[in-house]
Amino acid sequence: MSEPELHRDLALGVIATGAVVFVALFFIVAPYGRHARQGWGVMLPNRVAWMLMESPAALGFAAIFFAGHHALEPAPLALAGLWLAHYLHRAFLYPLQMPKKPQHMPVSVTAMAVTFNAINVYLNARQVSELGSYPSQWLFDPRFLAGAALFVAGMALNISSDRTLFALRQAAGDGGYRIPYGGGYRWVSAPNYLGELIEWLGFAIASWSLAGLAFFLFTFANLVPRAVSHHRWYRARFPDYPRERRAVIPFLM
Repeated sequence: MSEPELHRDLALGVIATGAVVFVALFFIVAPYGRHARQGWGVMLPNRVAWMLMESPAALGFAAIFFAGHHALEPAPLALAGLWLAHYLHRAFLYPLQMPKKPQHMPVSVTAMAVTFNAINVYLNARQVSELGSYPSQWLFDPRFLAGAALFVAGMALNISSDRTLFALRQAAGDGGYRIPYGGGYRWVSAPNYLGELIEWLGFAIASWSLAGLAFFLFTFANLVPRAVSHHRWYRARFPDYPRERRAVIPFLM
């Protein structure tokens, strides 16, 4: 089997796995964050777990990307810049912003994330710097321009929404959860997830690739059910929770 064939089959496998994950997560809520609970084996501090599972998506991507023959060309570098902007923040800055109140994540969840990130990094890094075709003119293609704009907008929404949550928990003094208001929280319960969905939709458009599409679809399959769980959790915990909010897609879901 040639590498392009392996690459295609792995991407299709990610899409198929995403379909299974999408259904499963409506029945099994991933046990971390506000949904953390016992019974999932050995636990790691949240900050450590986040760094362990997200750092391969940054460092591994860089290693594989720069091994490609087109790594130093302008368009591949621009696509890599989008990817690394997200994951350098997610792996090294986001964990440091977490509230000081200790939370934990199962090692099993961390290991599953590391496994997915390893496959996803290979697919997208090789696509961008070796297997795909991105001449310099791609930087002016409407698909790249629209995708990059979506990515930047989604990342801004993702980061600002996370900061709203962190600030709210710190202001509460006990590290507990409160109802967030303002920004994307005017419309949905999980604008941080909405932001991430917009990011990877943007990357899929900007790279115009099966690998990028597979990542977006898997992200959708992972985050949408979790956002629905968040939404239900908020409504059950807070009787005065705004009824007009949706879970993750304004006015729809």
